[in-house]
Amino acid sequence: MRIGVPKEREAQPLVAATPKSVTGLIKLGYDVSIEADAGARSHYPDSQYTEAGATIVSAEDAWGADIVLALDEPTSEQLNLMRPGSTLISRLAPARNPELIQHCSERGITALAMDTVPRISRAQSMDVLSSMANVAGYRAVIEAASEFGRILNGEVTAAGKFPPACVYVIGAGVAGLAAIGTAQSIGAKVSATDVRPEVGEQVESMGAEFIAIPAAQEVSSDGYAKEMTDDQRDAALRLYTEQAAQNDIVITTANIPGRRSPILLTKEAVAGMKPGSVIVDMAAANGGNCELTKPGERVVTDNGVIIIGVTDLAGRLPSQSSQLYSQNIVNLLKLATPEKDGELVLDMDDEVLRGVAVTLNGEVMWPPPPVKVSAAPAAPSSVKPDPAAEAARVAEESRTAARKKRLQFGWMAVAAVLVSLLILISPFAVIGHYMVLALAIVVGFYVITAVTHSLHTPLMSVTNAISGIILVGAILQVGSANPLVMSLSFIAIVVASINIFGGFTVTHRMLGMFKKD
Repeated sequence: MRIGVPKEREAQPLVAATPKSVTGLIKLGYDVSIEADAGARSHYPDSQYTEAGATIVSAEDAWGADIVLALDEPTSEQLNLMRPGSTLISRLAPARNPELIQHCSERGITALAMDTVPRISRAQSMDVLSSMANVAGYRAVIEAASEFGRILNGEVTAAGKFPPACVYVIGAGVAGLAAIGTAQSIGAKVSATDVRPEVGEQVESMGAEFIAIPAAQEVSSDGYAKEMTDDQRDAALRLYTEQAAQNDIVITTANIPGRRSPILLTKEAVAGMKPGSVIVDMAAANGGNCELTKPGERVVTDNGVIIIGVTDLAGRLPSQSSQLYSQNIVNLLKLATPEKDGELVLDMDDEVLRGVAVTLNGEVMWPPPPVKVSAAPAAPSSVKPDPAAEAARVAEESRTAARKKRLQFGWMAVAAVLVSLLILISPFAVIGHYMVLALAIVVGFYVITAVTHSLHTPLMSVTNAISGIILVGAILQVGSANPLVMSLSFIAIVVASINIFGGFTVTHRMLGMFKKD
């Protein structure tokens, strides 16, 4: 089958395939055709596509391919260029475009929406929304820094010192975490809030402060937050207003596909902010999280607050955004091309393919059945244990612990007797070596047990070296005329060999975890 990649409209700088993704598509058995200058605005000239194995064609040929890859929903004229039975893969926003769904159905087109990939673990590599949000979160901080009246990190200079800028991020999803990481790396003092209290650990792991909402909400089964109650909404708005007044830069990220973005910053909240403060509204395309946001515009309020309403932050980094988007498509086609023979197989029993299917050979498939992506933790049992049974269980545990202690004491006594006998029958010159051995055992025990479990596997290399020394010494002594020395040497050879070969086996398996298939 032939894949066509047309040139996007003037307002869209991204391209649906890069030279690298073309190579991946060809490996799946597809022929790839690129419209002339399709990647020019993303800094991918036609020569790079040709070197990757693609063919440069006209717009009509690109839209007339078996599979068409695009960025956004096509116009009616572009859809009319597609052949019945062909497949369109793009961001289609089907919840907001019923006319587009109807048009695809009437022309017998199979439409796959990249912006409806279900939020499940196995679909993460195809999740366009997350890929674009990651880039957008980074770019949001860059936009804020360019508008802010000073540098973000604090410094101490000969002329005096100044504190770091305070950045407040509302929402700790993919975009929010990207913004947090970028602002933190620049040197700003970062804090964040999310309606989901469980993401607090992620925020703090990035060095930012997590400010919880007094009345947090739960996550719904589609991976997004549930609708807030009135009490939750009031508590959140009070917190946002308070934090906005204390911070220099506020970045809002509450953007739910197919729905109007919720208002997080009211006019009163903006009025309470310091002059020169900056708001970057990452949800501007869906109406905005700030009440004063104007999509696509830069607004300066009466009190000097700058509100940035850029509707496509990822589009301001077209090269990398195109790379991520095109790789998402390659990953989807890997799933839909199981034989790597260039034949598209859309298995509607697969929850990922079913989730992106808007129309299938003209049949309307939207909306897909819900996919449950999160499960609430099991509620603790409210049944109280029987007091008598609980007392019996505790008594039995106490008896078991006492038996274990007596057994340990007995083995320690036996070991002490054996060590004493060994010292008595050994030559006087060897007794000093026993003291060194005892000290080495004690020190080694406390050193090894103090090492975190995640470092135990690297310690295999050290133990292999020590066991190698033991092995060499045992080999030198195994030929001794003394039967006791010969026996101990043989045991040392066996034990050291097990340790060495076992250590190398475990290390080899550990290193194999870091190799690509």
